Amino acid sequence: MRQKFKTVILLFISVAIGFIVGNAAFLMRLPSTIRLVEFTTHTLDIGLPLSATFSSETMAVAKVNDYSISDGPRLRLSGPVMLHTQGQGYAEMTIEAFGLPLRRVLLNVVPETKVVPLGTAIGVRINTDGVMVLGTSSFPGTDGETHRPSDEILRGGDLIISADGVEIKTKEALSEHVANSVACVVFTLLRDDIEIEVTVSPEEAANDNTRRIGAWVRDSTKGIGTLTFYNPANGSFGALGHGIVDVDTKRLMSVQSGIIMPSTVTSVKRGARGAPGELEGSVNTNQTIGVVTKNCPSGIYGKLDYGAVSTGRAPMPIALRSQIQEGPATILTNVAGTKVQEFEITIENVNRFTTDETKGMVIRITDPTLLKITGGIVQGMSGSPILQDGRVIGAVTHVFVQDPTKGYGIFIENMVGEAASS
Repeated sequence: MRQKFKTVILLFISVAIGFIVGNAAFLMRLPSTIRLVEFTTHTLDIGLPLSATFSSETMAVAKVNDYSISDGPRLRLSGPVMLHTQGQGYAEMTIEAFGLPLRRVLLNVVPETKVVPLGTAIGVRINTDGVMVLGTSSFPGTDGETHRPSDEILRGGDLIISADGVEIKTKEALSEHVANSVACVVFTLLRDDIEIEVTVSPEEAANDNTRRIGAWVRDSTKGIGTLTFYNPANGSFGALGHGIVDVDTKRLMSVQSGIIMPSTVTSVKRGARGAPGELEGSVNTNQTIGVVTKNCPSGIYGKLDYGAVSTGRAPMPIALRSQIQEGPATILTNVAGTKVQEFEITIENVNRFTTDETKGMVIRITDPTLLKITGGIVQGMSGSPILQDGRVIGAVTHVFVQDPTKGYGIFIENMVGEAASS
């Protein structure tokens, strides 16, 4: 009898462990914080056979399925949970299985935010916070030998901050310091966000007798993209919906300074299956309409001279991810001259628990006029704001290479949050 009891207990433990492990991957995708707008109803649809206990020190923050959150209700998550927010504040949701806490999620009830959706084409130029190493190279020296001074010392993606304690901001400053060196050069650099020091021994190049380290570097980049929104509450802007990465190293570029400039779309290279299209335009480099202060995975952010880009649109409330629905929507984008137009799309999927913030939605271009002009989503349209039911819900980020009518979108709440801290 005792042996049978042990077998049942072991079986129960095995099933419980398997159940927890089976759901762990999904739970880890849940964001640590979920934002909710005050005085609205939100649906939390996790759809797993788990339970959740809700608690809050702010008694009036919300009701959960008509239970006061201050009563600490415990609810099943196999079906939708309705959150009726009543005021600003915080609550905590503890997800459990067999009485064991698996994941804690902070519920942050915030006031309604309004932004002006734009869709304006812009030119972008950013200068890196240091000099980025693209790779190393060899060169013939004055001694007749081939030299690779930086080989296996510097790596592609390294960000050189200083040389022998002297701050380095441009590739010209780097070349000058190396040329004037008389011994080894000690570089301070960022590698994978960790500051380290390395030593390189320059050699004289045969073609000009100048001391070199044999490294390809870059200190700036430029391109065309789309402005997503302007926040009149703090003067901030968000654009692109994804970060600017170096074309060679594929690393996110660290911004030391940057500007955005007006752009006119002069032509469109239509997209086709396997061949993404592109907006082609001219940038007015003599006019600065904004300053870039942040480049991060969800886009670029900074301060905007709104008078230079005003479209006459009134501020619109943003939708949080819990408010976005599959179905009809529109985008604002600039595909000819400087005119911003509104085109129809369909939101085919909303992934509220995605781990890639730039891929929260799958969208499809359905507007026949836009399809005729671009073939779908093309490079340069990244950042085009997405609207649904009178709210700004996100921005276009990527195109599906094998189907240019489809692409990804980012949730606007991610971009607005980054802009507020830029």
